[in-house]
Amino acid sequence: MKTSIAVALVFATLVAGASAQVQHPYAGMQARPVKALSDQQISDLKSGRGMGLALAAELNGYPGPSHLLELADQLALTADQRAIVKGMFEAMKAEAIPLGESLIAQETALDRLFAGRTVTPESLQAATAAIGETQARLRDTHLKYHLSTAEILQPQQLQRYAELRGYTGAASPHDHKMHKPSSN
Repeated sequence: MKTSIAVALVFATLVAGASAQVQHPYAGMQARPVKALSDQQISDLKSGRGMGLALAAELNGYPGPSHLLELADQLALTADQRAIVKGMFEAMKAEAIPLGESLIAQETALDRLFAGRTVTPESLQAATAAIGETQARLRDTHLKYHLSTAEILQPQQLQRYAELRGYTGAASPHDHKMHKPSSN
């Protein structure tokens, strides 16, 4: 009898704890300077990091320039390939950082509209449209450099990249797709 009471108490405690988490998923976020962005996201945007924006490319055999530079030795990149990828990486950052700064500013402005209770349907529509355009431009920036890097790699380098990044295996589409992308 005592065992069943103890089990019931443990179960009730677990359910209550899970219930508290589910009911307050945003607790603590109200103190963020920009409510829609975490500190990590702000840091990533200011640094030009991809934040998963190019996963469609990355996970389908189009490597990112920063990852290629990290894996340059294991991929046996030639001096020419390294120079091209480094140039792509610098160009990508030069495009992505200002877009990231714009996105932070736009999210800050949207946050202020709500915080100041001055938001209107019109200002909301304008703010979200601007944010959406900046997000699209930022994603395009990251994706186009993934597209460009795949054009300079040999098929065996693409395959090795997939292996090094952990993308090969029974469930990976790369086992059959790791070929040089066509330029059609």
